[in-house]
Amino acid sequence: MHDPFKRLRARSTRQIRRSTLSAITDVWGAMISPAKPARRKSVKAVKPVTKAPAKARKVTAKGTVRTAAKPRIPATSRAKSTIPRGALFANGSHASEFGTRSYKLYVPAVAKTATDPLPLIVMLHGCGQTPEDFAHGTGMNTLAEEFGFLVLYPAQARKVQLNRCWNWFKRADQVRGAGEPALIASLTRHVIAEQNIDPAKVYAAGLSAGGSAALILATGYPDIFAAVGVHSGLAVGSAHDAASAARAMQGGDPGQRHDARMPTIIFHGEADKVVNPRNGRFVAMRALEPFDSLEQTEKTGRTSDGRQFTRKIYRVGKGRSYAEHWVVHGLGHAWSGGNAAGSFTDANGPDASREMVRFLLRHRTTKKRRSEPMI
Repeated sequence: MHDPFKRLRARSTRQIRRSTLSAITDVWGAMISPAKPARRKSVKAVKPVTKAPAKARKVTAKGTVRTAAKPRIPATSRAKSTIPRGALFANGSHASEFGTRSYKLYVPAVAKTATDPLPLIVMLHGCGQTPEDFAHGTGMNTLAEEFGFLVLYPAQARKVQLNRCWNWFKRADQVRGAGEPALIASLTRHVIAEQNIDPAKVYAAGLSAGGSAALILATGYPDIFAAVGVHSGLAVGSAHDAASAARAMQGGDPGQRHDARMPTIIFHGEADKVVNPRNGRFVAMRALEPFDSLEQTEKTGRTSDGRQFTRKIYRVGKGRSYAEHWVVHGLGHAWSGGNAAGSFTDANGPDASREMVRFLLRHRTTKKRRSEPMI
């Protein structure tokens, strides 16, 4: 029987799918990448402001010029963005059967005199960010000098994803042996082979889309990664396309169980309007499932800058923790304790970078686990 509304329904479905994907791009991209003021030709006719040197000219939406205070970056933040003498922050590109991506690799100055192999942390940036921006915002390179480890920053290509988001919500990029997880795993193996790195101490961490991708990467390759840090991310399998990604981001989704015993540290802002804080609880829930039994303790505290936080610790007795879940009260969708030198950070929260490094470096893979054949 002829259905007169069939074509109309099909067109509406296509429009909904396009609008959903557009919403995800806007949320994950625009919310992380600072908006730039629009350029207007009429500005050229406006008389420039010559006074108030401490002020900066700013173009408004109406094409007029007004003065605005210049953002001040603390001296400590600027210092953290510099490269110490003897250190190296190099560009690279890696090609594999799964694709090609550029990257930045930070080799600390201490690597020149280190007699033992050093750990490696793979950092996956958020949407709209670059490796340089992410490095400055997290201050991870400074910690690399302090604790002695290398930092690998894979870069998502704009031609692959317009806003440089890692495709955590696509089925093809959620499994071992395919897509972006396989590409980043290949890059990680390449760096391990080229540098003086301890294969037992390799870790992954990321923010937002990068945090979700880091979790997929680590749980998919437990033979490479000893632990993972997830900041403002979602559980593995919480989405499989643009529409389900939007739902998971807005309301939370428990995702799917993973069998790998992967030590996990989670940071999430209680006031996150981009990725619902429930997702942090779901990540913690999935991280705990493969373990037989872990004891939970809960601590609360406040940073010197005023941010309150709740920290749940899961471990056996008084030993090292296998999972930690930090909820930072008043924190939005931003890297807790980050530097103003990078985008999308909140300096008032507890130092997520330092806490992640502390947690990650306490874990290592065994030789047996690294050599076990994986499906």
